[in-house]
Amino acid sequence: MAKKAELEKNKNAELGINEQTPREIVEELNKHIVGQDDAKRSVAIALRNRWRSRKLSDDIKDDVIPKNILMIGSTGVGKTEIARRLAKLVKAPFVKVEATKFTEVGYVGRDVESIIRDLMQISVRMVRKQRTEEVKEKATENANERLLDILVPEPKRTQNPLSKLFGGVENAEDNKTIDVEETPASNAGRDFVKKRLEAGKLEEQVIELEVADHAKPMVGMFSGSSLESMGDNLQDMISGLVPKRTRKRKVTVAAARKILEQEEAEKLIDMEEVAETALQLAERSGIVFLDEIDKVAVKGSSSGPDVSREGVQRDILPIVEGSTVMTKYGPVKTDYILFIAAGAFHTAKPSDLIPELQGRFPIRVELKSLRKEDFEKILTEPQNALIKQYKELLKTEGLTLEFQPEAIERIAEMAYDVNEQSEDIGARRLHTMLEKLLEEISFSAPDMVKEGKTEVSIDAAYVDERLKEIAKNRDLSQFIL
Repeated sequence: MAKKAELEKNKNAELGINEQTPREIVEELNKHIVGQDDAKRSVAIALRNRWRSRKLSDDIKDDVIPKNILMIGSTGVGKTEIARRLAKLVKAPFVKVEATKFTEVGYVGRDVESIIRDLMQISVRMVRKQRTEEVKEKATENANERLLDILVPEPKRTQNPLSKLFGGVENAEDNKTIDVEETPASNAGRDFVKKRLEAGKLEEQVIELEVADHAKPMVGMFSGSSLESMGDNLQDMISGLVPKRTRKRKVTVAAARKILEQEEAEKLIDMEEVAETALQLAERSGIVFLDEIDKVAVKGSSSGPDVSREGVQRDILPIVEGSTVMTKYGPVKTDYILFIAAGAFHTAKPSDLIPELQGRFPIRVELKSLRKEDFEKILTEPQNALIKQYKELLKTEGLTLEFQPEAIERIAEMAYDVNEQSEDIGARRLHTMLEKLLEEISFSAPDMVKEGKTEVSIDAAYVDERLKEIAKNRDLSQFIL
């Protein structure tokens, strides 16, 4: 019993805990995001506090709740990118939602409790994937046996002629139905096929496979309303009552193995245990990123559609401060879920949020606008920097693209100037400018390679020539995203 509990503990340890120190988390984020050190530190501390809270004794553990974070900064400075990279970094359920998608109860639209239902679905998917990996070896073994049965069917059973009338005549001596013994020839044939199958010589052979016919989901019937959870439960109930239909498909042995491995893995996985583990994982390790929170902030007295904005805040409040949300996997407590909210707050201020919601985001981080030096780093330093992406894209055509240092400096300078003179859209401005800059090269790349030109160097003069309209026209309306 103790051994089983220890094994279960080791399984759970693989998910929901990030062992990295705050410094290591920041270093990992630095590989993808330029600057914004304050935001990175806050996120790193929040993740580490998750790890620390698990080490506490039971008498104090329940009283330690996550300190939610509010990120304030213009669009394109890295708020969403921090959240996206965080999702890949942590071994925990993570969901990113936009506050503008939700409406007050009574209005048409998604209700805020669907955030937790989405988080729970992601948690189940994570645990299920982990359990599938654990039984992969056994599932592959079973799938290969089923493939053998299809390729070399077993000899048919023979019975006494009266067996059809009396349900099978049994041998009184060994209490077994009389079968025809497998011949040495059939055994030899099965062994021969098994060796060829294991050697990968039958991968392209087409076989007929009977697979489950999955009914199409009832998309749209309940989505976008507060009844969507009821829709999920109703769909599950109907699928449980209606027997599963099967249909025959002609597939290659390689494709059939994947289908059979999935079916065998599902048989080996205990979905009740998966749901229980996923529920604990979502409650204790879940992270929710609430984007565009400023769009539901109400500035002063308002009327019309803005009435529902304050209602959205009031609906979000109980989830953030701790409540229980019913899902099809069971009730989920939101007390220990970490919430990270973000918004530009151009027309509204954090103080325009209702006081109760402000109090639930004690950590405030202001992300700085990007400078020329930041744009230069964004173009070159991250692992998958924009310039690296364009180089790799054109390399597929056989064209080598090189950027001179002065060209990168000129692009960064122009991006900063455009953001200063028009709407500041942060690093997204670089996407617009690089697309315009490389438009002709991207279009002509195949023809250039055919003509024998395999290298192109971008210098400051080429940047000025391609982007001269941006430099001259201060209105720039046609270039604004």
